[in-house]
Amino acid sequence: MPEGDTVFQAAARLHTALADRVLTRSDLRVPRFATADLTGRTVLDVTARGKHLLTRIEGGLTLHSHLRMDGQWRIYAPGERWRGGPDHQIRAILGNDERTAVGYRLPVLELLRTRDEEKAVGHLGPDLLGPDWDADRALANLLKEPGRALGEALLDQRNLAGVGNVYKSEICFLLRVTPWLPVGELPAPEHATTVAKKLLEANRVRPTRITTGNSTPGRQQYVYGRAPRPCLRCGTSIRKADQGDGSRERPTYWCPRCQSGPTP
Repeated sequence: MPEGDTVFQAAARLHTALADRVLTRSDLRVPRFATADLTGRTVLDVTARGKHLLTRIEGGLTLHSHLRMDGQWRIYAPGERWRGGPDHQIRAILGNDERTAVGYRLPVLELLRTRDEEKAVGHLGPDLLGPDWDADRALANLLKEPGRALGEALLDQRNLAGVGNVYKSEICFLLRVTPWLPVGELPAPEHATTVAKKLLEANRVRPTRITTGNSTPGRQQYVYGRAPRPCLRCGTSIRKADQGDGSRERPTYWCPRCQSGPTP
């Protein structure tokens, strides 16, 4: 699933391509909104809210989309070949005289009244890359369930919005605790939100995600995707295991020497 920085960058690309321009093409290929016609309306802005994308359109409308595991928006110039996938995977097309935005494999696509956006994103905690970021509220959210594993708490978008599976593992490494440590046992829980904010801010405009400060391929993350290679800090083999509630397990990485706490 895309992380908050990936969605932030997607919103920026869509905003550049669509904002302040009149739609000359509109095609929403989901049954509920298949008859909706947005042509002739101006796109006002495109913004990210956590992992959600909100495209606001003249007339008090918002097109809400979520990428989940493999959805994506691609931008094309006139005459450019569309390469995002076969036509049957296209869920949305928004075009103007200069650019066309095509949404592929979008699992969530709905047209809302802009005044009703909170119905789609009101459950989210403070957005790590948004103007509503509130470190104190995010920390309070994390600590509401002190017995919950830190990795699961970080992924819960109701606590703070924007952390995905990559950042979950990297944040825990930088905190020197395993993702299975209960939140209430963190020596300095406020560091969790500080580190999360720092990492996403550092990567919000980078084409390649880097958490180590090293852009060398294979050394850009401390632990994520690196099992069983040696830890960049101590040389111990990185470990990997699934973490989740049973219905949604996600691969999780950690260093058994650098990180203290329970493991599977």
